[in-house]
Amino acid sequence: MPPRLPDWFPILRWSGGYGRQHAAGDVTAAAVVTLLLIPQSLAYALLAGMPAVTGLYASMLPLVVYALMGSSPVLGTGPAALRSIMSLAAVGGVVATGSADFIAASLLLAVLVGAMLLVMGLLRMGFIAGFLSAPVLSGFVTASGLLIVMSQLPHLLGTPLRSENLWVFVQSLWWQRGEMHGLTGAVGLAALLCLWASRRFLQRLLRRLGFPHGAADLLVKATPLLILVGFIAIAQTRDWANQGVAVVGTVPQGLPGLALGNLLGVSASTLQALLLPALLIAMLTFVEQISIAQTFAARRRERVDIDAEMRAMGAANLAAGLTGAHAVGASFSRSAVLHDAGARTPAAGLLTAVLLGITALFFTPWLHHLPLAVLAATILMALGSLLDFGSFGRTWRYSRADFAAQALTFAVTLLVDLVSGLMVGVIASLALHIWRSSRPHIAVVGNVPGTEHYRNVLRHEVLTHPHILGLRVDESLFFANARYLEDRIGAELTTRPDVHHVVLQCTAVNEIDASALESLRSIHQRLQEVGVQLHLSEVKGPVMDRLKRSDFLDQLSGRVFLTHHQAVQSLLEETPPNA
Repeated sequence: MPPRLPDWFPILRWSGGYGRQHAAGDVTAAAVVTLLLIPQSLAYALLAGMPAVTGLYASMLPLVVYALMGSSPVLGTGPAALRSIMSLAAVGGVVATGSADFIAASLLLAVLVGAMLLVMGLLRMGFIAGFLSAPVLSGFVTASGLLIVMSQLPHLLGTPLRSENLWVFVQSLWWQRGEMHGLTGAVGLAALLCLWASRRFLQRLLRRLGFPHGAADLLVKATPLLILVGFIAIAQTRDWANQGVAVVGTVPQGLPGLALGNLLGVSASTLQALLLPALLIAMLTFVEQISIAQTFAARRRERVDIDAEMRAMGAANLAAGLTGAHAVGASFSRSAVLHDAGARTPAAGLLTAVLLGITALFFTPWLHHLPLAVLAATILMALGSLLDFGSFGRTWRYSRADFAAQALTFAVTLLVDLVSGLMVGVIASLALHIWRSSRPHIAVVGNVPGTEHYRNVLRHEVLTHPHILGLRVDESLFFANARYLEDRIGAELTTRPDVHHVVLQCTAVNEIDASALESLRSIHQRLQEVGVQLHLSEVKGPVMDRLKRSDFLDQLSGRVFLTHHQAVQSLLEETPPNA
């Protein structure tokens, strides 16, 4: 059933009851997040290899579109570090970075990501969020964070360094040793120290000075913008640009227009080369978005519509590409700011877009003297949520297989490139799932004395019977594990020559596909040949419905029992004592 209009535009549900009590929180949250977003948007645009002003473009119409179509009132939509560097990696692998073709291809990538998310949302394909396991995603994101660090060091040190992957970066760093620009390095280090100190100490200092909690919090969040303004003033006064410090330069003034001309000029070969990266970025964008949205929805006891979120982010990326910006996504830090600042509805995003539009109309000429080293410092200070090295130790202790997939994804991302790393991550997640499912846990079960419960004979003191083998299959049966079940039954029978009945307890079996059904036929036939009957117990209703549509139950020499206890008791009554 296709989505109804309120499903496509949740604003139709909440706008009718919008009032002053909502507006107060939304206005405050929009003002706070705008102060945070101005320096971030400029920095993330440069991280994506795009002109700085496109970061503002990525924070205007996409925010409006998400506010109309999204279901989360606090999801911070717009440019983000991970999306930016993935866009740079994907497009930079096809066309030369910094060229007009690069900008056009970046816009096309955003459009492709948006179109794919829209189609997947329309088809209700939210299940793709499970294609990336948590350890694999953590390995990819951590490696991406390190690549972002490497990509910003050239701006921070004032020396040309390549950062496509770790090997290239190390070689470039060796070749350029001793070439650091002293003033640029000092500016970058000073910006880093200012940002770090403000984050670490400013809140406590303001509270000690008697600032109200709300005012202190607002000032702390505005500090990155204030630091940016301060460095602009110093750079202009000291004429740093003529002393070798790279600055942003001229930033176009005004609102974004349609970029259809750029998009139509992209070649068919470029389009084809961007399809796979666009799909991977779309998947990652959605996985990250849903994780953030559900985190804050749980805190606020609200509900998130997964398919609506997919459609909303798809439309936001379309809007970004059509107005001259790179791919956008969700930001945990900005979502946290919206939540903490009291955002009540998605109108906070609309108001943020208006404030950024005012910035683009009137204040962009002031950005001319902004040192790139300061923007690089801004990006580096925002990477805390991406670098999670502790997850490797936690995963190693819990699951060696998950750790192997995590480490593989991390290594490929860091040593090859982002697109290859994410592709390996997806494949590793699926391969790990198939491998685990291909070797399901199958327990020999016995009766817990005095009860009707049956438990694993290796873990509990239970009663068993030499003529009856009870096996509990703790996994759905499908093509990948059907052969394993056959082998396990054969192995158990070789050590139990007195068995006359095999009872498969199907409590955890939610699905039996056609391959598994054929395997059950084979198991039944082999057991019959050696005088053993096959029985089923505790088969779930939907599974039984499908079995009834085949002829398997008619051919089954044994029976299907409602409970495993009923099966054992019935077979004990039928089995002669001296059997």
